[in-house]
Amino acid sequence: MHESRHLKDQYGFICQNIRNKASIDCLSNNIKENYMSIISKYNRVSYVFDIMEIPMEYIWFSKWRKDILSGLSGRVLDVGIGTGKNIPYYSDECEIVGVDISDMMLSHAKEKATHKDNISLFQMDAEKLGFEDDSFDYVITTFVLCSIPDPVSALKEMKRVCKPDGMVINLEHMKSDNRTIAFIEDLLNPLTVAMTGVNINRETVENVKKAGLNVVDVKNMALKDVFRLIKSRP
Repeated sequence: MHESRHLKDQYGFICQNIRNKASIDCLSNNIKENYMSIISKYNRVSYVFDIMEIPMEYIWFSKWRKDILSGLSGRVLDVGIGTGKNIPYYSDECEIVGVDISDMMLSHAKEKATHKDNISLFQMDAEKLGFEDDSFDYVITTFVLCSIPDPVSALKEMKRVCKPDGMVINLEHMKSDNRTIAFIEDLLNPLTVAMTGVNINRETVENVKKAGLNVVDVKNMALKDVFRLIKSRP
């Protein structure tokens, strides 16, 4: 992979650390604090993240991951790969590139990829992807857009690095179109943001459209339309 020829990492995988002084100093103080806060928060929970989601994985997530990821081929970018929960479901025929803002999350992803030789891991901000235009056949997120500070900016980056005939796939939870559920989400959102950094009331389908992506399919997955699978093209 041409982006990673000169890169070395602390995990035994190719991994780019863009969390350097120059990239952070160019941000406003408020954005800088948010940026570092996100890294710190996910570094702290990285050790228990998989345990926290065991019930959801058992009920829904693992089946969804298998159904969505196992049939992919070509070059795949997994944005917000986290602890690497998607890794076991990818075909060995894929060339997988995983990025995450948290170095500790990536260390756990590395463990899941120990026996795979088709994956590279990069520490990277989803809003500033360090890849060339039109680099990937598929760009994937699974429960990531809820915690990115500016999801539209991140989606624009996904659009940029996706090949013209490729596909962006977002498996996400979001604000329901059901007024009662949406009211509850709005009510609880300040609490979930404070505790976990997760927004539960984002209008993700609209954000995908705002990023300039062409939505080709939206599938309701669970809890009416709280969990949805969005497929779009550049």
